[in-house]
Amino acid sequence: RSLIQTIGRAARNVSGEVHMYADRITDSMKQAIDETDRRRAKQIAFNEEHGIDPKPLRKKIADILDQVYREADDTESVEIGGSGRNSSRGRRAQGEPGRAVSTGVFEGRDTATMPRAELADLIKDLTAQMMAAARDLQFELAARIRDEVADLKKELRGMDAAGLK
Repeated sequence: RSLIQTIGRAARNVSGEVHMYADRITDSMKQAIDETDRRRAKQIAFNEEHGIDPKPLRKKIADILDQVYREADDTESVEIGGSGRNSSRGRRAQGEPGRAVSTGVFEGRDTATMPRAELADLIKDLTAQMMAAARDLQFELAARIRDEVADLKKELRGMDAAGLK
């Protein structure tokens, strides 16, 4: 089963190949090869039937960075008022300066009961971490942080709409 999963992962790449090294082909290798051939034939038939020509996904680094910068701009546009505006000044994110830290910043904390100012500070801190991750070309980390920030902004906007502080 793990052979099939590994081979399947490689098959997702348009030019993906799997090289197996062994003295002999075992039963599990034979089953994995047969299953891969069966799935490939099924996929090719589907593609031909629907006129699909598989092409690799090419996403430019500039496109990814653009998404990160848009999210950072949105953070600035979120009305961050009250004591939360200056309370994070002079405070550094944990970890090496200018480097991204783990996304588990608010794990275990109940953001639903968090005061507005604290939530705003958390959004600012996570946005800084997202930018640092993007600068370090850690795009998966930046994307995870971006998603967390978007959820927190939604919560913050909900608090504003409800008139909560």
